Amino acid sequence: MIARLLAVAALALSAPVVAATAANPELKVTTLDGKPFDLAAQRGKWVIVNYWATWCVPCIKEMPDISAFVKSRKDVTAIGLAFEDTEKKDIEAFVGKHPVVYPIAQVDVTAPPKDFDAPTGLPTTYLIAPDGHVAHRFVGPVDAAKLSAAMAKAP
Repeated sequence: MIARLLAVAALALSAPVVAATAANPELKVTTLDGKPFDLAAQRGKWVIVNYWATWCVPCIKEMPDISAFVKSRKDVTAIGLAFEDTEKKDIEAFVGKHPVVYPIAQVDVTAPPKDFDAPTGLPTTYLIAPDGHVAHRFVGPVDAAKLSAAMAKAP
């Protein structure tokens, strides 16, 4: 019995420490155009929180899909989080070539928003329900069908 407990404890201690995404995460960022974005202010809407990077091909492919989905629904909004160590002007130039209907903010890769797990792959997208809880987390590209299906399954 003691050997089993020691084995379980050793396994737990050897596992990588990863912060868990908060059940009702907070997110306050400043967008590229200097405006504040507060996730709490979006209550009553579905919110797509999308981590991406300019070098990420699947990210670039999904941006128009997310933009069209947001544009097609009054109950959905989004925030794009540029997750890379790049100059702001380079992100702005990229967004100029790949425009979206939702705001974009650049986040520090060494200190990402504390209530979200740091992405282990890009794109990573969180679907936040109107009450503020995380309804679904996607790793890999999303589209309207995946977002709609997750919204339909959410409590």
